[in-house]
Amino acid sequence: MDERTIAELQAGLASGEFSSRELTTAYLSVIQQVDKQGPALNAIIELNPDALSIANALDAERRATGARGPLHGIPLILKDNIDTADRMMTTAGSIALAGSIATEDATVTARLRAAGAIVLGKANLSEWANFRSTHSTSGWSSRGGQTRNPYALDRNPCGSSSGSAVAVAANLCAAAIGTETDGSIICPSQTNGVVGIKPTVGLVSRAGIIPISHTQDTAGPIARTVADAAAILGALTGVDPHDTATHASGGRFLTDYTSSLDRDGLRGARIGIARKGFGFDCRVDAIMEEAIGMMARLGAVIVDPADVQTPDALGKAETEVLLYDFRADLNAYLAYLGPEVAVHSLTQLIAFNEAHRDAVMPYFGQERLLLAEEKGSLDSEPYLAALETCRRLSRTEGIDATLEKHQLDAIIAPSGGPAWMTDWVNGDHYTGGDGPPAAVAGYPEITVPAGTIFGLPVGLSFIGGAYQEPVLIRLAYAFEQATQARRQPTFLPTVDAKR
Repeated sequence: MDERTIAELQAGLASGEFSSRELTTAYLSVIQQVDKQGPALNAIIELNPDALSIANALDAERRATGARGPLHGIPLILKDNIDTADRMMTTAGSIALAGSIATEDATVTARLRAAGAIVLGKANLSEWANFRSTHSTSGWSSRGGQTRNPYALDRNPCGSSSGSAVAVAANLCAAAIGTETDGSIICPSQTNGVVGIKPTVGLVSRAGIIPISHTQDTAGPIARTVADAAAILGALTGVDPHDTATHASGGRFLTDYTSSLDRDGLRGARIGIARKGFGFDCRVDAIMEEAIGMMARLGAVIVDPADVQTPDALGKAETEVLLYDFRADLNAYLAYLGPEVAVHSLTQLIAFNEAHRDAVMPYFGQERLLLAEEKGSLDSEPYLAALETCRRLSRTEGIDATLEKHQLDAIIAPSGGPAWMTDWVNGDHYTGGDGPPAAVAGYPEITVPAGTIFGLPVGLSFIGGAYQEPVLIRLAYAFEQATQARRQPTFLPTVDAKR
């Protein structure tokens, strides 16, 4: 099943080449061979014990009434901060939530099930979606351990949707769902050579997802192709009474984003180059310059430079907003959990981590949790001022201003640099990229494989205005089809310096 697209898998199911049960069995076998043994990627934190019985039921339904749609019988992996009302836990990778079984599906989960998708299992992640420590190691959680990069096992997978991206890259599933507050879909997707869509905040419901920030959180698809990601996105959208942010998407969301797939989609498009995101690595710059040249040859109008202004005040304001949001939003989620769970507030979580320091904090601490605990309510003046600063600098004076000034269809920038060595002593050391404005604004971003450095993937990001996913998908698909830059991982123990 390696590298088969969702459309190809659906064709195989429709023709009888294989059944959903056989497809699910195949993925479960690969997970045992590649994730639990062999390279031992450690991307999957838990498997769904009911996956095969669900596949059986979907096979029977297909025979009786046909397929529900493009996801019928397709096995997907969900990040372990997304509620599933089944026999799997939802823990955000923390042993503090061990035994937490959701009583309701997250809206994302429910919509995928309604589309006929099989929830194959849960993916490991950076614990608490990487909002625990100021010097954390991405892909590590106290419940799941360390996820490894499939291109070079000693390299980091980035996060926080580490396991989701690794599972897709290594063909452990057809596709996966990740979540992002700032970089948590884009970074692991680009680092693991796959496509990630970070949607407009409010396009996809967050109800039933362990939160960081109602201001910036979103869920989104991670897949091997733009077409697969587009197919999944259409199943996730819609107004949800349980998430007020989705109300603004009424009349603006689509249920089928595959209609935007156009091989000639770059012709006539005005593409702005965010030069401020360049310069951190000459090899990444070379890949980007080749990509820009390719877009020009495909008929795009290149506007260079077209930088988004991001003063230091934006980063400071974002940190302030996230700390306030985290305290309020996580307390609301934890308070909802049943008595079988050890913690029901941020205060109790901090105490639990301290009491279980050897298991929870062997490599890094909980500085962000402590900072969040000190914050006040969401109607406090410092919070409201920081929120206003974020929206003004990232939207009005940021992305919106740049798009309008140059009449752009999208802005492009490097998604990041090649994966760094996993380092439990010093933590993560990110390299480059220009994603924070889109994350803070709550605007869409798509990363697509653009090339490799010593066999390690490098991605290119398309960034647009609110609800401009159809435009970005059109551009990203045309770029992907022209470049065909994705390379399947080979699970090397370390980087091959001759590549």
